[in-house]
Amino acid sequence: MTVLDNLSDPADEGFDPARITRIDAHFAQYVDDGRLPGFQVAVSRRGKVVHASTYGARNMEDGLPWEADTIVRLYSMTKPITSVAAMMLYEEGKFQLKDLVSKFLPAFGDARVYRSGPVVNPTTEPATEPMRVWHLLTHTSGLTYGFHNTHVTDALYRQAGFEWGIPGGMDLAACCDAWAALPLAFQPGTEWNYGVSTDVLGRLVEVISGQPLDVFFRERILDPLEMSDTEFWVADERRDRFAQLYYPKPTESAGGDAGPSRQAAVMPAAPLDERPTMLGGGGGLCGTAADYLRFCHMLLNGGELDGRRILGSRTVDYMTRNHLPGDADLEQFGRPLFAETEFDGVGFGLGFSVALDNAANKVIGSPGSFAWGGAASTAFWIDPLEEIVVVFLTQLLPSSTYPIRPQLQQLVYQALVD
Repeated sequence: MTVLDNLSDPADEGFDPARITRIDAHFAQYVDDGRLPGFQVAVSRRGKVVHASTYGARNMEDGLPWEADTIVRLYSMTKPITSVAAMMLYEEGKFQLKDLVSKFLPAFGDARVYRSGPVVNPTTEPATEPMRVWHLLTHTSGLTYGFHNTHVTDALYRQAGFEWGIPGGMDLAACCDAWAALPLAFQPGTEWNYGVSTDVLGRLVEVISGQPLDVFFRERILDPLEMSDTEFWVADERRDRFAQLYYPKPTESAGGDAGPSRQAAVMPAAPLDERPTMLGGGGGLCGTAADYLRFCHMLLNGGELDGRRILGSRTVDYMTRNHLPGDADLEQFGRPLFAETEFDGVGFGLGFSVALDNAANKVIGSPGSFAWGGAASTAFWIDPLEEIVVVFLTQLLPSSTYPIRPQLQQLVYQALVD
Protein backbone atom coordinates (compact mmCIF):
# COMPACT_ATOMS: atom_id res chain seq x y z
CA MET A 1 0.00 0.00 0.00
CA THR A 2 1.23 3.51 -0.87
CA VAL A 3 0.10 7.03 -0.09
CA LEU A 4 -1.97 6.91 -3.30
CA ASP A 5 -4.11 4.00 -2.10
CA ASN A 6 -6.01 5.94 0.54
CA LEU A 7 -7.91 8.82 -1.08
CA SER A 8 -9.82 11.42 0.91
CA ASP A 9 -13.00 13.10 -0.26
CA PRO A 10 -11.90 16.28 -2.09
CA ALA A 11 -14.80 18.20 -0.57
CA ASP A 12 -13.53 17.47 2.93
CA GLU A 13 -10.28 19.25 2.05
CA GLY A 14 -11.77 22.25 0.29
CA PHE A 15 -11.81 21.04 -3.33
CA ASP A 16 -14.87 20.92 -5.56
CA PRO A 17 -15.08 17.22 -6.62
CA ALA A 18 -16.35 18.05 -10.10
CA ARG A 19 -13.87 20.85 -10.75
CA ILE A 20 -10.84 18.79 -9.77
CA THR A 21 -11.62 16.24 -12.50
CA ARG A 22 -10.95 19.00 -15.05
CA ILE A 23 -7.27 18.15 -14.58
CA ASP A 24 -7.79 14.69 -16.05
CA ALA A 25 -10.06 15.87 -18.84
CA HIS A 26 -7.56 18.51 -19.93
CA PHE A 27 -4.46 16.33 -20.02
CA ALA A 28 -6.35 13.38 -21.52
CA GLN A 29 -6.54 15.52 -24.65
CA TYR A 30 -2.74 15.60 -24.73
CA VAL A 31 -2.72 11.80 -24.73
CA ASP A 32 -5.62 11.29 -27.11
CA ASP A 33 -4.04 13.45 -29.83
CA GLY A 34 -0.59 11.93 -29.32
CA ARG A 35 1.25 14.80 -27.66
CA LEU A 36 1.90 12.76 -24.50
CA PRO A 37 2.19 8.99 -24.10
CA GLY A 38 0.45 9.07 -20.72
CA PHE A 39 0.50 10.91 -17.42
CA GLN A 40 -0.04 10.64 -13.70
CA VAL A 41 -1.14 13.35 -11.30
CA ALA A 42 -1.52 13.40 -7.53
CA VAL A 43 -2.93 16.27 -5.46
CA SER A 44 -2.91 16.39 -1.67
CA ARG A 45 -3.97 18.87 0.96
CA ARG A 46 -2.95 18.80 4.60
CA GLY A 47 -1.19 15.52 3.88
CA LYS A 48 -4.34 13.82 2.54
CA VAL A 49 -4.43 12.75 -1.12
CA VAL A 50 -7.63 14.11 -2.66
CA HIS A 51 -6.98 13.29 -6.30
CA ALA A 52 -4.84 10.63 -7.97
CA SER A 53 -5.19 9.50 -11.54
CA THR A 54 -3.38 7.94 -14.47
CA TYR A 55 -4.17 8.02 -18.16
CA GLY A 56 -2.58 6.69 -21.31
CA ALA A 57 0.45 4.46 -21.69
CA ARG A 58 3.83 4.06 -20.04
CA ASN A 59 4.92 2.27 -23.21
CA MET A 60 2.86 2.97 -26.33
CA GLU A 61 4.68 0.45 -28.52
CA ASP A 62 3.96 -2.45 -26.17
CA GLY A 63 0.51 -1.22 -25.21
CA LEU A 64 1.37 -1.01 -21.49
CA PRO A 65 -0.88 1.36 -19.53
CA TRP A 66 0.33 4.03 -17.17
CA GLU A 67 -0.31 2.67 -13.69
CA ALA A 68 -0.10 4.01 -10.14
CA ASP A 69 3.33 2.44 -9.57
CA THR A 70 4.90 3.38 -12.93
CA ILE A 71 8.56 4.38 -12.59
CA VAL A 72 9.91 7.39 -14.51
CA ARG A 73 13.13 9.25 -15.08
CA LEU A 74 12.86 12.14 -12.64
CA TYR A 75 15.74 14.06 -14.20
CA SER A 76 16.01 17.44 -12.43
CA MET A 77 13.47 16.54 -9.78
CA THR A 78 16.59 14.86 -8.36
CA LYS A 79 17.97 18.33 -7.54
CA PRO A 80 15.75 19.03 -4.51
CA ILE A 81 16.71 15.65 -3.02
CA THR A 82 20.41 16.45 -3.44
CA SER A 83 19.85 19.89 -1.93
CA VAL A 84 18.14 18.31 1.07
CA ALA A 85 21.05 15.87 1.43
CA ALA A 86 23.52 18.76 1.50
CA MET A 87 21.49 20.67 4.07
CA MET A 88 21.35 17.61 6.31
CA LEU A 89 25.14 17.83 6.47
CA TYR A 90 24.88 21.58 7.02
CA GLU A 91 22.70 20.87 10.05
CA GLU A 92 25.48 18.65 11.40
CA GLY A 93 27.96 21.53 11.17
CA LYS A 94 29.94 19.84 8.39
CA PHE A 95 30.14 23.02 6.30
CA GLN A 96 28.98 26.62 6.14
CA LEU A 97 27.16 28.11 3.18
CA LYS A 98 30.00 30.61 2.68
CA ASP A 99 32.64 27.85 2.57
CA LEU A 100 34.69 27.70 -0.61
CA VAL A 101 33.81 24.80 -2.87
CA SER A 102 37.57 24.29 -3.28
CA LYS A 103 37.79 23.42 0.42
CA PHE A 104 36.17 20.12 -0.50
CA LEU A 105 36.92 19.94 -4.25
CA PRO A 106 40.37 21.47 -4.77
CA ALA A 107 40.05 21.52 -8.56
CA PHE A 108 37.68 24.50 -8.28
CA GLY A 109 40.38 26.57 -6.57
CA ASP A 110 41.83 27.64 -9.91
CA ALA A 111 38.54 28.59 -11.60
CA ARG A 112 38.70 30.88 -14.60
CA VAL A 113 35.84 32.99 -15.97
CA TYR A 114 35.02 33.49 -19.65
CA ARG A 115 35.59 37.06 -20.81
CA SER A 116 35.52 37.09 -24.60
CA GLY A 117 36.41 35.28 -27.79
CA PRO A 118 35.24 32.25 -29.75
CA VAL A 119 35.15 28.60 -28.75
CA VAL A 120 38.44 27.89 -30.49
CA ASN A 121 40.33 30.58 -28.54
CA PRO A 122 38.38 31.98 -25.57
CA THR A 123 39.87 34.64 -23.34
CA THR A 124 39.41 34.02 -19.63
CA GLU A 125 40.20 35.84 -16.40
CA PRO A 126 40.64 34.75 -12.79
CA ALA A 127 37.56 34.45 -10.62
CA THR A 128 37.36 37.59 -8.47
CA GLU A 129 34.82 35.90 -6.18
CA PRO A 130 35.55 32.27 -5.33
CA MET A 131 32.79 29.73 -5.82
CA ARG A 132 31.03 29.04 -2.53
CA VAL A 133 28.61 26.33 -1.44
CA TRP A 134 25.63 28.67 -1.52
CA HIS A 135 26.43 29.43 -5.15
CA LEU A 136 25.89 25.74 -5.95
CA LEU A 137 22.60 25.60 -4.08
CA THR A 138 21.29 28.71 -5.85
CA HIS A 139 22.67 28.13 -9.39
CA THR A 140 24.75 31.30 -9.15
CA SER A 141 28.08 29.45 -9.47
CA GLY A 142 28.80 30.29 -13.12
CA LEU A 143 28.53 26.62 -14.11
CA THR A 144 26.31 25.85 -17.09
CA TYR A 145 24.81 23.10 -19.27
CA GLY A 146 26.05 22.17 -22.72
CA PHE A 147 22.53 21.87 -24.12
CA HIS A 148 21.72 25.58 -23.64
CA ASN A 149 23.32 26.55 -26.98
CA THR A 150 23.39 30.26 -26.11
CA HIS A 151 26.92 31.02 -24.89
CA VAL A 152 30.52 30.13 -25.67
CA THR A 153 30.81 28.29 -22.35
CA ASP A 154 27.89 26.06 -23.35
CA ALA A 155 29.76 25.16 -26.52
CA LEU A 156 32.90 24.41 -24.51
CA TYR A 157 30.87 21.94 -22.43
CA ARG A 158 29.61 20.26 -25.60
CA GLN A 159 33.12 20.16 -26.99
CA ALA A 160 34.22 18.36 -23.81
CA GLY A 161 31.44 15.79 -24.25
CA PHE A 162 28.84 17.28 -21.89
CA GLU A 163 25.54 17.92 -23.61
CA TRP A 164 22.69 15.54 -22.73
CA GLY A 165 25.11 13.01 -21.32
CA ILE A 166 28.69 12.55 -20.16
CA PRO A 167 31.81 11.08 -21.75
CA GLY A 168 31.82 7.32 -21.29
CA GLY A 169 33.30 5.86 -18.15
CA MET A 170 33.50 9.07 -16.12
CA ASP A 171 32.28 9.04 -12.53
CA LEU A 172 31.02 12.04 -10.59
CA ALA A 173 34.48 12.95 -9.28
CA ALA A 174 35.94 12.93 -12.80
CA CYS A 175 33.06 15.03 -14.13
CA CYS A 176 33.62 17.63 -11.42
CA ASP A 177 37.31 17.81 -12.28
CA ALA A 178 36.40 18.31 -15.95
CA TRP A 179 33.86 21.04 -15.18
CA ALA A 180 36.37 22.79 -12.91
CA ALA A 181 38.79 22.97 -15.84
CA LEU A 182 36.21 24.72 -18.06
CA PRO A 183 35.67 28.48 -17.79
CA LEU A 184 32.71 29.75 -15.79
CA ALA A 185 30.06 31.72 -17.65
CA PHE A 186 30.30 34.60 -15.15
CA GLN A 187 31.79 35.59 -11.82
CA PRO A 188 30.17 33.50 -9.05
CA GLY A 189 27.29 35.22 -7.30
CA THR A 190 26.62 37.78 -10.04
CA GLU A 191 23.96 35.96 -12.10
CA TRP A 192 21.66 32.93 -12.05
CA ASN A 193 22.22 30.24 -14.66
CA TYR A 194 20.81 26.71 -14.82
CA GLY A 195 23.65 24.21 -14.97
CA VAL A 196 25.57 21.39 -13.31
CA SER A 197 25.75 23.14 -9.93
CA THR A 198 23.66 20.48 -8.20
CA ASP A 199 25.79 17.68 -9.64
CA VAL A 200 28.81 19.36 -8.07
CA LEU A 201 26.80 19.70 -4.85
CA GLY A 202 26.22 15.94 -4.97
CA ARG A 203 29.97 15.41 -5.09
CA LEU A 204 30.32 17.64 -2.03
CA VAL A 205 27.85 15.36 -0.25
CA GLU A 206 30.04 12.39 -1.15
CA VAL A 207 33.26 14.02 0.02
CA ILE A 208 31.85 15.43 3.24
CA SER A 209 29.90 12.30 4.21
CA GLY A 210 32.46 9.78 3.00
CA GLN A 211 29.70 7.84 1.23
CA PRO A 212 28.71 7.39 -2.44
CA LEU A 213 25.70 9.54 -3.25
CA ASP A 214 23.35 6.59 -3.75
CA VAL A 215 24.28 5.15 -0.34
CA PHE A 216 23.78 8.50 1.41
CA PHE A 217 20.40 8.95 -0.29
CA ARG A 218 19.28 5.44 0.62
CA GLU A 219 20.38 5.52 4.26
CA ARG A 220 19.53 9.11 5.12
CA ILE A 221 16.52 10.04 2.94
CA LEU A 222 14.95 7.28 0.85
CA ASP A 223 14.70 4.51 3.45
CA PRO A 224 13.53 6.79 6.29
CA LEU A 225 10.82 8.18 3.99
CA GLU A 226 9.94 4.70 2.65
CA MET A 227 10.76 5.76 -0.93
CA SER A 228 11.48 2.20 -1.98
CA ASP A 229 11.12 2.73 -5.74
CA THR A 230 13.51 5.69 -6.00
CA GLU A 231 17.04 4.92 -7.17
CA PHE A 232 19.69 5.82 -9.76
CA TRP A 233 18.80 2.70 -11.74
CA VAL A 234 15.84 0.36 -12.22
CA ALA A 235 16.53 -3.17 -11.04
CA ASP A 236 15.30 -6.24 -12.92
CA GLU A 237 12.35 -6.86 -10.63
CA ARG A 238 11.04 -3.36 -11.39
CA ARG A 239 11.82 -3.12 -15.09
CA ASP A 240 8.29 -3.91 -16.24
CA ARG A 241 7.08 -0.76 -14.46
CA PHE A 242 9.65 1.53 -16.10
CA ALA A 243 8.12 4.06 -18.52
CA GLN A 244 9.46 4.59 -22.02
CA LEU A 245 10.91 8.00 -22.82
CA TYR A 246 9.48 10.05 -25.73
CA TYR A 247 10.10 13.25 -27.67
CA PRO A 248 7.98 15.23 -30.20
CA LYS A 249 8.62 13.61 -33.55
CA PRO A 250 9.38 16.21 -36.27
CA THR A 251 7.14 16.12 -39.30
CA GLU A 252 7.79 17.23 -42.84
CA SER A 253 5.59 19.98 -44.22
CA ALA A 254 4.58 20.22 -47.86
CA GLY A 255 7.55 22.52 -48.40
CA GLY A 256 9.95 19.98 -46.93
CA ASP A 257 10.61 21.83 -43.68
CA ALA A 258 10.63 20.01 -40.38
CA GLY A 259 8.03 21.29 -37.94
CA PRO A 260 6.68 20.42 -34.50
CA SER A 261 4.59 17.28 -34.32
CA ARG A 262 1.66 16.31 -32.14
CA GLN A 263 2.94 12.75 -32.12
CA ALA A 264 5.36 11.50 -29.49
CA ALA A 265 8.16 9.21 -30.68
CA VAL A 266 10.50 6.93 -28.72
CA MET A 267 13.56 8.72 -27.39
CA PRO A 268 16.79 6.69 -27.30
CA ALA A 269 18.01 6.73 -23.72
CA ALA A 270 20.38 4.91 -21.41
CA PRO A 271 18.73 1.68 -20.22
CA LEU A 272 19.53 2.37 -16.52
CA ASP A 273 19.38 -1.36 -15.84
CA GLU A 274 22.39 -1.27 -13.52
CA ARG A 275 24.10 1.17 -11.21
CA PRO A 276 25.52 3.97 -13.39
CA THR A 277 29.15 5.02 -13.12
CA MET A 278 28.16 8.66 -12.75
CA LEU A 279 25.65 9.32 -9.95
CA GLY A 280 24.11 12.59 -11.09
CA GLY A 281 22.74 14.60 -8.19
CA GLY A 282 21.41 17.03 -10.76
CA GLY A 283 19.26 14.58 -12.67
CA GLY A 284 20.01 10.90 -12.18
CA LEU A 285 17.16 9.47 -10.11
CA CYS A 286 14.20 7.37 -11.21
CA GLY A 287 11.10 7.00 -9.08
CA THR A 288 7.33 6.95 -8.66
CA ALA A 289 4.66 9.51 -7.87
CA ALA A 290 3.96 7.87 -4.51
CA ASP A 291 7.61 8.12 -3.50
CA TYR A 292 7.99 11.73 -4.55
CA LEU A 293 4.77 12.67 -2.82
CA ARG A 294 6.25 11.37 0.44
CA PHE A 295 9.34 13.52 -0.10
CA CYS A 296 7.09 16.55 -0.68
CA HIS A 297 4.96 15.79 2.37
CA MET A 298 8.13 15.73 4.46
CA LEU A 299 8.96 19.24 3.25
CA LEU A 300 5.40 20.49 3.75
CA ASN A 301 5.54 19.14 7.31
CA GLY A 302 8.69 21.12 8.05
CA GLY A 303 11.18 18.29 7.54
CA GLU A 304 9.38 15.38 9.22
CA LEU A 305 7.11 12.56 8.07
CA ASP A 306 5.58 9.74 10.09
CA GLY A 307 7.83 10.43 13.04
CA ARG A 308 11.05 10.45 11.00
CA ARG A 309 12.78 13.83 10.87
CA ILE A 310 14.97 14.54 7.85
CA LEU A 311 15.51 18.27 8.36
CA GLY A 312 14.75 20.83 11.03
CA SER A 313 11.73 23.03 10.35
CA ARG A 314 13.79 26.24 10.36
CA THR A 315 16.11 24.73 7.75
CA VAL A 316 13.18 23.98 5.44
CA ASP A 317 11.91 27.54 5.91
CA TYR A 318 15.37 28.88 5.12
CA MET A 319 15.75 26.74 2.00
CA THR A 320 12.40 27.83 0.60
CA ARG A 321 12.82 31.58 0.84
CA ASN A 322 14.29 33.63 -1.98
CA HIS A 323 18.10 33.77 -1.80
CA LEU A 324 18.72 35.87 -4.90
CA PRO A 325 20.51 39.14 -4.02
CA GLY A 326 18.18 42.06 -3.42
CA ASP A 327 15.19 39.68 -3.36
CA ALA A 328 15.29 39.81 -7.17
CA ASP A 329 13.32 37.45 -9.35
CA LEU A 330 14.88 35.29 -12.07
CA GLU A 331 13.80 37.74 -14.77
CA GLN A 332 16.03 40.37 -13.15
CA PHE A 333 18.90 38.14 -12.05
CA GLY A 334 18.84 35.16 -14.39
CA ARG A 335 19.98 34.56 -17.93
CA PRO A 336 17.14 34.37 -20.49
CA LEU A 337 17.51 30.68 -21.29
CA PHE A 338 15.90 27.34 -20.51
CA ALA A 339 15.17 26.37 -16.92
CA GLU A 340 12.55 24.20 -15.24
CA THR A 341 10.59 27.28 -14.14
CA GLU A 342 9.19 30.58 -15.34
CA PHE A 343 11.28 33.70 -14.61
CA ASP A 344 8.79 36.53 -13.96
CA GLY A 345 7.79 36.76 -10.31
CA VAL A 346 9.84 33.68 -9.40
CA GLY A 347 12.87 33.69 -7.11
CA PHE A 348 15.21 30.89 -6.12
CA GLY A 349 16.03 29.37 -2.75
CA LEU A 350 18.42 26.60 -1.79
CA GLY A 351 17.37 24.01 -4.35
CA PHE A 352 13.88 25.22 -5.24
CA SER A 353 12.18 27.92 -7.26
CA VAL A 354 10.10 30.18 -5.01
CA ALA A 355 6.94 32.04 -6.03
CA LEU A 356 7.28 35.74 -5.20
CA ASP A 357 4.58 37.48 -7.23
CA ASN A 358 1.84 35.44 -8.92
CA ALA A 359 0.48 38.55 -10.63
CA ALA A 360 3.84 39.04 -12.36
CA ASN A 361 3.97 35.33 -13.13
CA LYS A 362 0.44 35.43 -14.61
CA VAL A 363 -0.52 32.07 -13.09
CA ILE A 364 -2.85 31.67 -10.12
CA GLY A 365 -1.13 30.40 -6.98
CA SER A 366 0.27 31.38 -3.61
CA PRO A 367 3.36 33.41 -2.74
CA GLY A 368 5.90 31.22 -1.00
CA SER A 369 5.11 28.09 -3.00
CA PHE A 370 8.26 26.24 -3.95
CA ALA A 371 8.78 23.88 -6.84
CA TRP A 372 10.91 22.30 -9.53
CA GLY A 373 10.53 20.04 -12.54
CA GLY A 374 12.35 17.52 -14.70
CA ALA A 375 13.44 17.45 -18.34
CA ALA A 376 10.84 14.80 -19.25
CA SER A 377 8.01 17.24 -18.38
CA THR A 378 7.61 16.06 -14.78
CA ALA A 379 6.81 18.64 -12.10
CA PHE A 380 5.93 19.23 -8.48
CA TRP A 381 5.09 22.13 -6.26
CA ILE A 382 4.42 22.64 -2.57
CA ASP A 383 2.15 25.43 -1.33
CA PRO A 384 2.67 25.96 2.42
CA LEU A 385 -0.08 28.61 2.59
CA GLU A 386 -2.79 26.29 1.27
CA GLU A 387 -1.01 23.13 2.46
CA ILE A 388 -1.16 21.69 -1.06
CA VAL A 389 1.25 19.30 -2.78
CA VAL A 390 1.01 18.43 -6.48
CA VAL A 391 3.10 15.85 -8.36
CA PHE A 392 2.79 15.36 -12.13
CA LEU A 393 4.61 12.65 -14.07
CA THR A 394 4.93 11.94 -17.76
CA GLN A 395 7.91 11.14 -20.03
CA LEU A 396 8.33 13.68 -22.83
CA LEU A 397 11.59 15.47 -23.62
CA PRO A 398 12.06 18.41 -23.45
CA SER A 399 9.88 19.92 -20.76
CA SER A 400 9.58 23.15 -22.73
CA THR A 401 7.53 21.41 -25.44
CA TYR A 402 4.10 22.26 -23.98
CA PRO A 403 2.86 24.62 -21.21
CA ILE A 404 1.97 21.70 -18.95
CA ARG A 405 3.08 23.24 -15.66
CA PRO A 406 1.16 26.55 -15.75
CA GLN A 407 -1.91 24.74 -17.07
CA LEU A 408 -1.70 22.20 -14.25
CA GLN A 409 -1.39 24.98 -11.70
CA GLN A 410 -4.44 26.87 -12.93
CA LEU A 411 -6.47 23.65 -13.02
CA VAL A 412 -5.58 22.78 -9.42
CA TYR A 413 -6.32 26.19 -7.93
CA GLN A 414 -9.61 26.69 -9.80
CA ALA A 415 -10.86 23.57 -7.98
CA LEU A 416 -10.03 24.95 -4.53
CA VAL A 417 -13.24 26.53 -3.19
CA ASP A 418 -13.14 26.68 0.62
